[in-house]
Amino acid sequence: MKTIPNISFESDDNERELEFLHLPKLFAKIKEGLDHNPNLPHRVSFFALLIVLDGMGSHQIDLKEYPIKKGTVLKIAKGQVHAFQENPNYDGYLILFTEEFVLNYFSKSSIEFISHLYNYHINEPLVEGGNLNEAFIENVLAELDDHNTYAQRNIVAAMLELYLLRLERLSKTADQNKKSYQHYPLFLEFKNLVEKQYTQTRNVKDYAKILQISTKHLNQIVKEFTLNTAKHFIDDFVTLEIKRAIASTNSSLKEIGYAIGFDEMTNFTKFFKKQTGTTPKRFKAEL
Repeated sequence: MKTIPNISFESDDNERELEFLHLPKLFAKIKEGLDHNPNLPHRVSFFALLIVLDGMGSHQIDLKEYPIKKGTVLKIAKGQVHAFQENPNYDGYLILFTEEFVLNYFSKSSIEFISHLYNYHINEPLVEGGNLNEAFIENVLAELDDHNTYAQRNIVAAMLELYLLRLERLSKTADQNKKSYQHYPLFLEFKNLVEKQYTQTRNVKDYAKILQISTKHLNQIVKEFTLNTAKHFIDDFVTLEIKRAIASTNSSLKEIGYAIGFDEMTNFTKFFKKQTGTTPKRFKAEL
């Protein structure tokens, strides 16, 4: 099965964990040709921030188009599928950073907030950053241009950490409370398990067993963040992976169904129709 391109972190200056890309420079590179087409859906193995400082346009994340303009920040999480528009007419920066960078440079307490910010299952990717964006970019660029590079990586990391915390505060909803943050690590563990093992099992009991908690407790935790059951969460993610594969590969529906974990095409079709109200074949035809 031809899969969605998986893009790993690789910067121009051999940095392994963090890169700031000026968008005009990136768009020029895209026109020159890369080993993948960023205008088509591709999955990233790192985190990204698309910060728009001027102009307007759109950006696709998981098959949904998001309007962007001056002041907009788009959060693209590790594992998500995204694509740039053709002939973009906006300016700004794309910031790329790896999970290792977060773990190595951010404080433990900040990591919990930032992982919440990047959890696309419970948060929309679009945030209006306003003046926060310009001040952040200005400070980072000034630091990167400084000839005194002593502790430069740590200083830039601290700036990014503070900026992400402020974005989390902007995107924070009124019903999030201390209890949510108390249970968030377990919810995150469940989310990660689903993303790794959804092709093997869609059974809530299997995930509860791995987490060593009851299915009732697991449902309570998932409802706390998503307002839905653990089964609903699993089925939503599987449906999203099916849509990603149909929209972004040339594989047959049979190949996609088998790769997702369905042994029979009839079961694959029934599952997708139950979740979306349409068949995989019709969904593909309407793209």
